Amino acid sequence: MELHHVRAFLAVAEELHFGRAAQRLHMAQPPLSRTIKQLERSLGSPLFERTTRTVRLTLQGEALIGPAQEIVGAFEKAERAVAHAGAGETGRVRMGFAGPSSHEPIGALARAMRGGYPGIELELTSFVYGSDVVGQLMSHDLDMAIVRFASGPSPGLEARVVQRERFVVAVPEGHWLGDRHDITMDDLADEPWVLLNAATGSVVRDALFQRAHQAGFMPRVVQQAPDSWTIMALVRAGVGITLSIDSAFTSLDPRGMHIIPLEGVNPYTRASLAWRSDDRSPALRRVIEMSQRVFPSEDPAGD
Repeated sequence: MELHHVRAFLAVAEELHFGRAAQRLHMAQPPLSRTIKQLERSLGSPLFERTTRTVRLTLQGEALIGPAQEIVGAFEKAERAVAHAGAGETGRVRMGFAGPSSHEPIGALARAMRGGYPGIELELTSFVYGSDVVGQLMSHDLDMAIVRFASGPSPGLEARVVQRERFVVAVPEGHWLGDRHDITMDDLADEPWVLLNAATGSVVRDALFQRAHQAGFMPRVVQQAPDSWTIMALVRAGVGITLSIDSAFTSLDPRGMHIIPLEGVNPYTRASLAWRSDDRSPALRRVIEMSQRVFPSEDPAGD
């Protein structure tokens, strides 16, 4: 039993007239009659009772109507799925991000994709930082990520800035710097620091050591942690201070801390949406196009 047999059967079953069914299928009546006979032989049962004046369904024919409609419907659904996938309207895009600082852009993009392309699934992976996320992109474990580059995209990647972020220092309540409106690295030379683990490849962690080196000191790291939530809990507890970015505090609770802007040379970093240059996935292209609407393409600063 092939698809053209099923479609021919449904046409005759709905018209109950071989001539009208043949016209509907844009074919002559004799080939249609042969097709129905082939189907009946394949199934081993008569599907129609024919007289010179009438055509009626047999019990077996009536039983076939529902399954036949399901067969044709499934085939048409498969055709649509393939066509939509080719047009980038269905598919899966695996997207990585670091943590709370990326929640706002991730949420905005996911909301826009759900409204514009509900057939595209954004599969999200959190807690991927810096060099780790670049490695996952290049190894095809991720298709796209929000990443902060120390000095531009790595070879093999394309990227566009989606958010400008200000470096800030988080100190516990009661800290001697807590009432400052801004702060410089020179003020922090003797402070204990709480940082992400070195293995994360965090650009923010690297930025701290770079700026401390420029200020003439090595940060005294008293505690390392696996994620931003743990770091902030340690800061609240008075274990140490930390360098962060202002966008993290759209999701992190700042209570129990003072968040102080860091002044000095280049006080900003930028979050970029990155993907492999050679990835031609239509679904990925749809996400990139949507990101251009959600996040205006211009680098939002001259700092």
